[in-house]
Amino acid sequence: MAAARRALARVLDPELPVVSIVDLGMVRDVRIDADGAVMVALTPTYSGCPAQSAIEQDAARALRQAGFASVRITQVLSPPWTTDWMTHAAREALRAHGIAPPTTRPSGLFDEPQVDCPRCDSSHTHRVSEFGSSACKALYACDACLEPFEHFKCL
Repeated sequence: MAAARRALARVLDPELPVVSIVDLGMVRDVRIDADGAVMVALTPTYSGCPAQSAIEQDAARALRQAGFASVRITQVLSPPWTTDWMTHAAREALRAHGIAPPTTRPSGLFDEPQVDCPRCDSSHTHRVSEFGSSACKALYACDACLEPFEHFKCL
C-alpha cells in the first residue's frame, strides 16, 4: 500500500505541474483487492475537468512502473472535491510558483475572498477576470507590485 501511495505522490497535475494529485487531495482511496489489483479512487477537482483523463492515465502508468501489474482507477464524485483537501505542501508549492493558493471562503454569498499577492504578500489586490489559464483559477493583479498572478479558487 505504501509503495502505491509513493508512486501516486509522484504524479503531478497536468494543469498545476508543481503539485501532486496526492497533495491536491484527489486520491481518495488506495487498496489492494482480492486478486492483487491496485484499486485507486480519484476525485476530480471539478466536474468536467479536462485533465482528468490524463491524470488517470498518469496514475495508472506510475503504478505500473512501480511494479503493480494490475491497476484499476475509478472516479468518485461524491462528496465532491474541495480545496479543504489540499495539503499545506500543495498550498506552499502554489505560492512558491506565483499562484495564490485558495483562501478561506468568504462569509457572504457575494463577498470576494481576500487574496494576497504570492510575489510580495500584499493584500492590496483585485480580480481582473473570473477565469485564468484554467477554470479552477482566477486572474488577479497586485496593486502594490503591479504584477499579475493567478489565484486557485476556493471550492
